[in-house]
Amino acid sequence: MAEIDQLHALEILDSRGRPTLKVWCRLASGAEAAASVPSGASTGKAEALELRDGDPGRYGGLGCRKAVGHVRHEIHNAVRGRAFTSQQEFDACLLALDGTANKSRLGANALLGASLAFARASARESGDALFRHFARMAGSEGRGTLPRLTVNLFSGGKHAGGQVAVQDVLLVPVSCRTTEESLAMIYAVYQSASMLIARKYGSRALKADEGGLAPEFPHTEAMLADAVEAIEAAGYRPGTEMALAVDVASSQFFCDGRYEIDGERLFSEQMIGRLRSWVDRYPIVSVEDGLAENDWEHWPALRAALGEKCLVVGDDFLCTNPGRIARAISEKCATALLLKVNQIGTVSEAAEAARLVREAGWQVTISARSGETEDDWLADLAVGWGGDQIKIGSITQSERLAKYNRLLEIEAETRLPVVNWPSAISL
Repeated sequence: MAEIDQLHALEILDSRGRPTLKVWCRLASGAEAAASVPSGASTGKAEALELRDGDPGRYGGLGCRKAVGHVRHEIHNAVRGRAFTSQQEFDACLLALDGTANKSRLGANALLGASLAFARASARESGDALFRHFARMAGSEGRGTLPRLTVNLFSGGKHAGGQVAVQDVLLVPVSCRTTEESLAMIYAVYQSASMLIARKYGSRALKADEGGLAPEFPHTEAMLADAVEAIEAAGYRPGTEMALAVDVASSQFFCDGRYEIDGERLFSEQMIGRLRSWVDRYPIVSVEDGLAENDWEHWPALRAALGEKCLVVGDDFLCTNPGRIARAISEKCATALLLKVNQIGTVSEAAEAARLVREAGWQVTISARSGETEDDWLADLAVGWGGDQIKIGSITQSERLAKYNRLLEIEAETRLPVVNWPSAISL
């Protein structure tokens, strides 16, 4: 039983210099904690709505003073003095208070900040590490493993300058059994990639939103081939020691029923064929948002074409939304969920999304956003909920490193191994 004494909020800046929220929760016991809310660049149309001020004279309309005010006043007034028996009960109160399907009245950023701050304050009240608190909330003590890293190497799309349509090519250290070893391997490949792009493109190590390198690739094939070359130059075997994941983010280049990529306009069937050719030719073990978020008709064909070769991951397609997930499971559209808590708006709803995909036998990748803060709650959530993979970004920016470093701390404390890569996926 946790009784709320106070909720407070402050407008802060995320890693892109845009406003977001930090929310404090103080319980009647004196336990107090804060949490910061991330924000995405590549966003799905079904995501819960971030409330922005809309004043063009301040942060280009992106200010969050309204959301801060909702936490300080309406939400605080509704929960102060009330005792909640669980995270689910607290979040249900937030949802009833907002009263909209997409959290548009109070703002998903306001609701999520309150939800996360309550979770962290509750953990402190019980004297638990946050990852153990999340594990109990999910009805388990975790899966006895740490999530496998998927780390940005090269970026395009909305995360960079749009020099190529595909959003990210990521490194997956498939042979590692520890986070510590994984990060050391990632570092070696990142350094070799930095030297490669200096030699090949005359490019400094310019970085995208999540820290991925972003030279002027002529086309996607060059992006993939350069990733393989960087792996080999670092002394690792592509596919057996270090593999690739691709965040296609297809909704960003889907227009009038075609996919506009590498100077071509492809129908859905052709786009599936293009993705299959990449998976056949490169050591790709995960393809995220290979089709547009509303191209429902063709997602089952995408899964049929790729599902035995790699994970078929839904991000903008699913938006961590239990309704969309249930439909995707029924229609056999994917094999994995990219879980982003701010896509749905509360911790409890995100937990329900994870439960649904687990019951379907899918994988879960816990993901950060392009606009992040130096808060590290994501690492605890990924461990507590038994994430198969974690997608944080690259290894060069403090808002990313805070989460990697938290994983290292949990690893040192628990001595848990990194989860094995799915046995059904050939490496």
